[in-house]
Amino acid sequence: MRIKNQKEIRDLFFGIDEKVYDYKGNSIEAINFDNAATTPVFKSSFSYMKKLSKTYASIGRGTGQKAEISTELYYESKSFLMDFFHIKNREKYVVIYVNNTTEALNKLSKTLIKEDDEVVLISRMEHHSNDLPWRSRGKVDYIEVDKNGRLKFEELEKKLKSNFGKIKYVSLTGASNVTGYVNDIHEIAKIVHKYGAKIIIDAAQLVAHKEINISGNCEEEQIDFLVFSSHKIYSPFGVGAIIGLKEDFVNSVPDYLGGGTVELVLDNEVKYFGPPEKNEAGTPNFLGVMALVNSLKMIRAIQYSFIGEHESILLKRTLQGLKSIPQVINYGDIENIDDRLGITIFNIDGLYHRDVAEMLAKKRGISVRHGWFCAHPYCRRLMDVTEEEAKCFLSDCNKKMPGMVRVSFAPYNSIREVDLFLNAVEDIASGSLK
Repeated sequence: MRIKNQKEIRDLFFGIDEKVYDYKGNSIEAINFDNAATTPVFKSSFSYMKKLSKTYASIGRGTGQKAEISTELYYESKSFLMDFFHIKNREKYVVIYVNNTTEALNKLSKTLIKEDDEVVLISRMEHHSNDLPWRSRGKVDYIEVDKNGRLKFEELEKKLKSNFGKIKYVSLTGASNVTGYVNDIHEIAKIVHKYGAKIIIDAAQLVAHKEINISGNCEEEQIDFLVFSSHKIYSPFGVGAIIGLKEDFVNSVPDYLGGGTVELVLDNEVKYFGPPEKNEAGTPNFLGVMALVNSLKMIRAIQYSFIGEHESILLKRTLQGLKSIPQVINYGDIENIDDRLGITIFNIDGLYHRDVAEMLAKKRGISVRHGWFCAHPYCRRLMDVTEEEAKCFLSDCNKKMPGMVRVSFAPYNSIREVDLFLNAVEDIASGSLK
């Protein structure tokens, strides 16, 4: 199946043409520019799950026909993921299902770090989910960002060299959920491997927009661990995945204990299964997993080439429009945007970010995100706000937490929607929005 045009793409999703109510109670068109948080779902996922529900049963040791069907599909899904992410040596890797990227990174932090003096290298660009779990495990060092918010690439090798032997893992975002900058994960992997460390990529923002080749073009380019969430790739329910090197899970104790993780339990002894079984405690979310597989198949049908080209057009038009409104303050590099996904952030001078977001939603039906997007250290740097200024609101009720407004695109969004958004921003900035 190949999707041919924008109308066909919009028809793939639930909720795209639903109406919402404005602050006066009038029914108005809804525009969703908050795709970096959670995406709408493919209609086909529900029809697929309805079909699978007829043979739905528990995964594992059931000998009934339905249990065998569900179990086979569940394990086939892991083979599909290895194919989707172009893994050449499948014996080296394991697929572990989790609830989301946050759980995936917490699981990795508890599994991988063995000694208190081990150093994990991350960056100031990271989402909290790829920062806070590491802070409680071993030691954390950070790669800084430049004035536009891009990684200071030269710091990566400098820190690896100065901490040679102590840095076991480098965990970085594949694409920022704030600025949309895409990091060159294979070039990073080559540098990381040069110093004997392993690379973890938070691909929560990447999978829906860019094709990922875990194996790369050579062994030095391989991604050792990749994590992502289904709710950001047009799939319902709570499912995420870790695709990682099996060897790092073999001798580790699972972070959750219980059903499905053990081969034998004696009075005073426990024999665990190997990965991935010992890392997936409890009954898995079978229908959620199958919806994830369906979403990836649909993305493949739309094609990454179309997604990238279309979202680039939307981003360029948005930035051109925002730059033309004098009261708008843009953040990040808005001139050299070839390494950006369809995400941008801004403020309107003199207006609080939450108020702008509410006016867009309540008066024009445009959903955006506001705040610091679970990436406070990064956003503080982009806004050039000191830590003292950032925390003033905690002790002074007259202060408000700093923040920005974020718009983020998906392939179903249109140029017409961008123009409606820009008109609304201009009206808000001029005080004429009614």
